[in-house]
Amino acid sequence: MIIFDTPESMRDWSLTQRAAGRSVGFVPTMGALHEGHGSLMKIAVERDDITVLSIFVNPTQFAPHEDLDQYPRTWETDLAMAQEIGIDAIYAPKPATMYPEGYSTYLEVEGLSKGLCSRTRPHFFRGVATVVTKLFCAVMPHNAYFGQKDAQQCAIITRMARDLDLGVNIVECPLIREDDGLAMSSRNRYLNAAEREQGLCLSQSLFTALELLQSGERNVDAIINHVQNGMARVHIDYIELVDALTMEPVTTIDKPIVLAVAAKIGETRLIDNIKFDPAKVPAATLTTGVV
Repeated sequence: MIIFDTPESMRDWSLTQRAAGRSVGFVPTMGALHEGHGSLMKIAVERDDITVLSIFVNPTQFAPHEDLDQYPRTWETDLAMAQEIGIDAIYAPKPATMYPEGYSTYLEVEGLSKGLCSRTRPHFFRGVATVVTKLFCAVMPHNAYFGQKDAQQCAIITRMARDLDLGVNIVECPLIREDDGLAMSSRNRYLNAAEREQGLCLSQSLFTALELLQSGERNVDAIINHVQNGMARVHIDYIELVDALTMEPVTTIDKPIVLAVAAKIGETRLIDNIKFDPAKVPAATLTTGVV
């Protein structure tokens, strides 16, 4: 496994792989790897000839009051996991390399970057779009793998890659959960036992909402109210039903949707979501008037 820390060295290596006819897969991360990241890496290793993992805690997606300095950094265990899974190269640039003195170029994806997480973190997706573009320019992948847990981020990156003709295929992979249902996140390690127990209300409320949707409930307010009642014990950031492609709120459930939630548990902000496509529900399972 090779480690690169400059865009020039990373790009030269990737160009060599591409020239040899090998497909390059890429999994961008901020480190503190868990099994959710592991699932992305395994899919990439299986699908592509060469797989690159990036480890870079991106300062431009943190506001001054957020947890940049406290964000977990577990370099040695991250390397061990990557090596065991079969990653071929690590791209781990320094902040000063990514954002040298005088850096002044940022990317924003209009429309998709509004609502949901951007209401309380208005800086976030500008930082994500910028860093992912820079990573793509260094790694030059054919395929890049992202997790469904960050559904809004996936939609933004997919649109950005399309709009800018980046030539990167964005692969959205299934959300991975802990045994108790909590969506896997590097921030879960911030939770104490009581907070973790509280945090389970996010996934539990989503699961029961999915049962309602599968049973035929199509009233948006009823679904949101159900989740809100289930999350009454935590500080809710948002609960929204949005179009799976545009991330715009929906008033009717007649197309693929994302039911997304975010909440503060103690000092830790967690997000979770489920996807639902009414066209894929067998007619025999539908009922009416479910509340």
